[in-house]
This record gives sequence, structure tokens and C-alpha cells, in this order.
Amino acid sequence: MSANNSKSLVYIVDDEFAIRDSLTLLIESTGQSARSFESAEAFLNEYDPNQSGCLLLDVRMPLMSGHDLQKELSKRGHIIPIIFISGHAEIPDSAKAFRAGAVDFLEKPFNNSELLERVDEALKKDATFRGEFVKRRRIQDRLEHLTPREREVLGLIVKSHSNKESAKILNISNRTVDVHRASIMEKMQADNVAELITMVMYCETPDSSSLEERFH
Repeated sequence: MSANNSKSLVYIVDDEFAIRDSLTLLIESTGQSARSFESAEAFLNEYDPNQSGCLLLDVRMPLMSGHDLQKELSKRGHIIPIIFISGHAEIPDSAKAFRAGAVDFLEKPFNNSELLERVDEALKKDATFRGEFVKRRRIQDRLEHLTPREREVLGLIVKSHSNKESAKILNISNRTVDVHRASIMEKMQADNVAELITMVMYCETPDSSSLEERFH
């Protein structure tokens, strides 16, 4: 498994002790940290969304099933890469899991090497998601420091309006637009207009809201 994932945690949720024990030993044999739970409820009580990692999740369990847990995590805004594992896999089960965002679905008994590869891939996905979240959060923090007028000017810059056009639309002088524009560039830490527009567009991508929610 990748050394870059050494600080991540692999969660294991399965009602069978033997499965939890064997998976924990397998994961830890690679130097990776693992933590197991006998039920979805126990996992929810202990899960920290700020902890990077992935989840190995059994489909069929008493009380709260794997699908129910997946749904509850989504409801809470926690998006962790999930690898479903099942000894009674059926097409509807896997289809339902993938539709809800699972990254993989493995049938018991599974090949250990394959499982470790999938876990490594899931951890890398989580690292990518978290990296994107941090990048977006930094840009959003800068946006929040803009004044209402600066936001108006920024909106016009993004729409490719010139300083002269912006001044006319906002009914202010060209010089005032220049001052606001310079302040925006400084606060946003942008070297040029192209970089500034890229920042704004990055925060407005379709998945930005989900990334904003996933670690709260």
C-alpha cells in the first residue's frame, strides 16, 4: 500500500468477528492503521469525518444495513470512499451501492492482494477529495474578505466586462473600479485576471457543495 496513506485509517464494519479480525490483521500487515466495528451504529458513534480514510462495509447486517449506513453518512454530509463487501452479493445490491457513490463492491471470499489494491485506490481518492476541499476552502476564505462592492466588481470581471463597462454598470468612476480591482487581486492573491477567474470558476464547479459538506 502507498506510504502516502500512512496517516489514513481504514474503517471496517462487519457483524462477523472472524471477518473483522482477518481484515484488521491484513490491513495492519501493510503498516496501515485499521479500526473495526461490529455494527453500523457503533461506527457512527465513533466516526470522525476529519480523519482521512476509507470504509470497508458489509452489505447485510442486523438493524442498520450497509446501504442504510451509506445513506446516513450521505445525509450527514460525510462522504468517505466506501468499498462494500458481501458474502451474498446480488446485482441489485451492487447497483444500489454504486448509484449511492460506492467506489467498489467485492464478494467474499476475496483475493487479499485485490482487496489491498482497492483499499489503496480508495485512500488515494479520499486524499484527492480532501486536497480539493482545502484548496476550495482557501479560495472561499479569500472571497469572504471582499467587500460587497468588490464582489460586484469581481462578478463583472468574471463576465469579461472592461473597467469602463464596469464603471458604467455600477455608476462609479473608472478610477474607483481600478482601486477595487487592485484590492481584489491582492486579497485573492491572484497574479493576473486569468488566474482570478480560474479561482472563481473552481469554487463554482458542480461538486463544490458536496466537498464543502463532507468534512463538517
